[in-house]
Amino acid sequence: MKPTIIVICGPTASGKTALSIELAKKINGEIVSADSMQIYKDMNIGSAKPTLDEMQGIKHYLIDCVSPDVRFSVAEYKKEAEKSISEILKKGKNPIIVGGTGFYVDSLIYGINFEEVVLDESYRKMLEERASKEGLENLYKEACKIDKKAMEKISPNDKKRIIRVLEIFHETGKTKTLQEIESRKEEVKYNYKVFVLNMDRDKLYERINKRVDIMIEQGLVEEVDNLRKKYKEYPTAMQGLGYKEIKYYLEGNITLEEAIELLKQKTRNYAKRQLTWFRKNKQAIWLDALASKEENIKIILEETNFGKK
Repeated sequence: MKPTIIVICGPTASGKTALSIELAKKINGEIVSADSMQIYKDMNIGSAKPTLDEMQGIKHYLIDCVSPDVRFSVAEYKKEAEKSISEILKKGKNPIIVGGTGFYVDSLIYGINFEEVVLDESYRKMLEERASKEGLENLYKEACKIDKKAMEKISPNDKKRIIRVLEIFHETGKTKTLQEIESRKEEVKYNYKVFVLNMDRDKLYERINKRVDIMIEQGLVEEVDNLRKKYKEYPTAMQGLGYKEIKYYLEGNITLEEAIELLKQKTRNYAKRQLTWFRKNKQAIWLDALASKEENIKIILEETNFGKK
């Protein structure tokens, strides 16, 4: 029988970290992050990376392990995540996948082997320049013509993923959708049980706004400023939510108040896209994020039979 692997996902600020740590203590578990920002070093506040105190002695994998100026692909994530899962199982412990990055979660639960596309630096630079001069609208329209299905999941403002769709087609002649279909021929290694945290949208947005205020109090502006001083050019990671908006402020394009409001708005939009993404998984079990951790852990244990082990 395939080992059962619990996956806890959901929108930002829904309480994934706290729930997963309590669950790990109950089932002798260790946590594998599925967060595309927490993987980077030096990016702690803006990524809401759990502190050592918050981890409560539970070992975490794929957190704080990649330099921000290094490009880290979904294919690399899948490889490293499966390596971490195997290591945890060999220790006789139970892996728990935790995060809100849909691409990362899907690469595991659907067994997607993303073909490594060799980066054509000159083509990417050309797309980046077009995005700066023309805006993203034209690139978005081109990507929609190439791969309408893939673009259904991608926001018109998501420059990173719009460019990726164009890059894949440029380098392989295949759409991203076709690439994913072809890559799902491999059998999934584990029995993934996916749980999604959700709550009333107004409550979620309230928590997001509060989280942004706390990040500012904790020193997000200083963190972004230190990053841009440490790295000669803005790394790809700096395009991430929370970093891009503060960067606009530090470059003198907007006021701090405008940057904070923009960050809140962009984070709310991101949370909405995350929920849309996870709803596409028909096997997912939805949990009330406002219920107690004990109630949700009870549901998880019942659904996975971990309580009977």
